[in-house]
Amino acid sequence: MGRSPCCEKAHTNKGAWTKEEDERLVSYIRAHGEGCWRALPKAAGLLRCGKSCRLRWMNYLRPDLKRGNFTDAEDELIIRLHGLLGNKWSLIAAQLPGRTDNEIKNYWNTHIKRKLLARGIDPQTHRPVTGAAAAPAAKPDSSDDGGSSSGASAGTTEPRCPDLNLDLSVGPPAAAAPTSTSDSHPQPSVCLCYRLGRQACRCAGPGTPQGFGYLRPLDQGQHI
Repeated sequence: MGRSPCCEKAHTNKGAWTKEEDERLVSYIRAHGEGCWRALPKAAGLLRCGKSCRLRWMNYLRPDLKRGNFTDAEDELIIRLHGLLGNKWSLIAAQLPGRTDNEIKNYWNTHIKRKLLARGIDPQTHRPVTGAAAAPAAKPDSSDDGGSSSGASAGTTEPRCPDLNLDLSVGPPAAAAPTSTSDSHPQPSVCLCYRLGRQACRCAGPGTPQGFGYLRPLDQGQHI
């Protein structure tokens, strides 16, 4: 079974705390102590959740809170404690009087992580970052002669493919070679004189193969 809620969420105020609520909470804790946070809101006359009262007191209203920036000594102490305890911020905050666990966690994520990375230290393992992870692998230099590399570490050179001449020329198609005809079988010629309306035809003459004459169809009312 889950844990029961500390208060009725429907009858509590939400959002920023007012100055009057802060004064009421401080006055009650000074008179009666912290006590049980579940019963404190009703006893102090606050329409707030018990968790909200606890966080407001621990992170903002405690008189022993330390204000201002973290010192260099506090930074080194947080780094050493994080290397031993990990992300147990409440235990780390117990070793830094006046600092809260939420404040230390936010400061770690925003400042100390960057400081460790600048030193070359991994924030999670607290060990030096390896060179392979810090710097990307160097690319081999390529020369202009087709991309062949001249690295000193390579003992043998790879065989290079011969250059191919792919120059193409575009021109008119070559003339077809004349086909030789046999004298024994002359090709008959086609006469279109009659088709064109010519009465006299000289296509058939001495030494000329016999042609085929096409007669033009007669018009209406025309006689041969």
